[in-house]
This record gives sequence, structure tokens and C-alpha cells, in this order.
Amino acid sequence: MSDKVRAHVVIRGWVQGVAFRYKTKGAACEHQVTGWVRNKGDGSVEAVFEGEKNKVESLLKWCEKGPPMAVVKAVEVDWEEYTNGFEGFDIRF
Repeated sequence: MSDKVRAHVVIRGWVQGVAFRYKTKGAACEHQVTGWVRNKGDGSVEAVFEGEKNKVESLLKWCEKGPPMAVVKAVEVDWEEYTNGFEGFDIRF
């Protein structure tokens, strides 16, 4: 069994107005990762991902490119204690 992890992520660049949150939700569901994603006031996108380590790492790799219209400059990751606190993946407003 894989280790379960939690990643608190901030994605910077041209990441708002390009369907980043919606595509992240789709990618998270595809990778069987739970958590949430939202836009921040500074133009970045913030997310929390929970799941098996390899699946979370795969989703983080996806975030480095994002959807086709996005221009990702940086993906900042803080690894936190896994909480099993989510039933699915939500877009927060």
C-alpha cells in the first residue's frame, strides 16, 4: 500500500482566466486525488491535494503545465500531515 500524503500547493503565472481550476478538478479526479482548488487575490491558484503519494506527485507534475492556455511560472509545494479530510475534489470560491 502506498503512503498517503497531503500537498498544499500555490501555482503562479498566467493561471487565472484559463480554466485552471476546472481542469485541475478533472485531473484530480482522473488521478484519484481529493482536496480543493481556488483562485487567490494575487493572481495565483491555491490547492490542497490528498491521496497516494505517487498519484499526488503525478498531479503536481500536471500542474507544472496546466491546461493549454496557462503559462505556469512556479509550483510551490508544502508537504503537510495527511488528514483524510475530503470525500472528493471541490472548486472553492
